[in-house]
Parts: sequence; C-alpha cells; structure tokens
Amino acid sequence: MLKIIPAIDIIDGKCVRLYQGDYSQKTIYNENPLEVAKEFEANGIQYLHLVDLDGAKSNGIVNWKVLYNISTQTKLKIDFGGGIKSDKDLEIAFENGASQLNIGSTAVKDKVLFLGWLQKYGSDKIILSADVKNEMIAVSGWQENSGIDVFKFLKDYTNEGIKYVVCTDVSKDGTLKGTAVELYNKILSQFPDIKLVASGGISSIKDVDELTQMPVYGVIIGKAIYENKIHLKDLQKYI
Repeated sequence: MLKIIPAIDIIDGKCVRLYQGDYSQKTIYNENPLEVAKEFEANGIQYLHLVDLDGAKSNGIVNWKVLYNISTQTKLKIDFGGGIKSDKDLEIAFENGASQLNIGSTAVKDKVLFLGWLQKYGSDKIILSADVKNEMIAVSGWQENSGIDVFKFLKDYTNEGIKYVVCTDVSKDGTLKGTAVELYNKILSQFPDIKLVASGGISSIKDVDELTQMPVYGVIIGKAIYENKIHLKDLQKYI
C-alpha cells in the first residue's frame, strides 16, 4: 500500500510552500504548523514529511521546536530534513522526535560523514534525499547543482546499504503539474530494491492513483493539499 506523507515546510516557524524551491516565491499557509499536523492526524494520516527550510539554507537545524511540538502532541511518524549538517544536528532531530532523517546535501558534500551516520543509526533511520534537476543532484535547499548524476548517486549509496530514498524533481515541486513518473520508472528499473518516495508536482488524486500502479513506496504531498486540489478525505482510501 502506498504510504501517504503530507509535507509541512517551515520558514520562521510557519507552514509555507515554495515554487520550484525558490525562497523568493513563498506562500504562507498557516502560522501554526502544529494545527496543520493535528488536522492531518484527525483525518487518519500516520506519516509526516517535515522540512526546516531555514535550516536548509543555514549551518544547522533552526526550527527544532516545531518538530518537538508536533512529535509530542501527535502520534505522526515524522521524517525530518533541512539543516542536518553535523553530529549535533542528528542528535537534536532525534531527541526532538524525528522517526527518520532526510539527508541530501551532506550525502553529496561529505560522503565519509554521511556514511558514519548511516553506520551509527542504521538504514531504517536515515533517508537519502535525492533532489533532482535534469537528472542531476541539487543541494543546499536546491540552490546549487552538484554536477552529480542521480543514477551514480543512487548506485554509490545503495551499495552502502541505503534503503529509503526520497526523490524530488525540483522542476515540478510546487507547480501542481504532475509528478516525475518517467524519472521514477527509470530509477526503479535500475534500483528495484529501494523504498522510493515520490515527491514534487502532485496536483490531483489522479497523480496519486498513477503512482499506485508503480512499485513506489510512498508519496509526499504538499501544495495540492494546501490549495485544496486534493482533500484529506480523498486520501483515506490509501490509509
């Protein structure tokens, strides 16, 4: 069964969405992310993708209090990302209630450090975040092109034991123009054993239905929920 994973992106402690990762194209949807998380839970949602966008652009986690509030006041299983750049950041995230951590930039920029975390915490706790522009990995809140091909990136880390991968097509994120089905099919044909979570571009329940026809593990849905393109009750058939 496809895992439904709504997204809450945080800037200045508020629930926001960006357009194609552009911080200058920001929409604030709710001043209180906990309120949003509680609504998800009330509608049967069990998982949450929580992103610290301030952290993604800085030298470490910024919005850990939001993580703490949601983890202590809901039963949602939270995968958390943004600003995880040091051992201390991992400790902060896990201490404040993250079930899993999404790590992208460090996996690109410091493989030794990332592999140390993978060894210490295990492949059930560490998710490889593969943010992609034109099949190349983008890092630092999608502000930089790493010059690394996504397939080489995935091969390197699946060889090291990575199981969970969140793949976001940056060109589709926040656009409501459909998800990267072609890219996901290519990835899954080469890496059939990974638990691939699709992210970016979900615009309607039809996009979600389409992903159920593929061996995709889960789907992250953000803007479509906030813009009422997908209603939480429509997702209950997957829960």
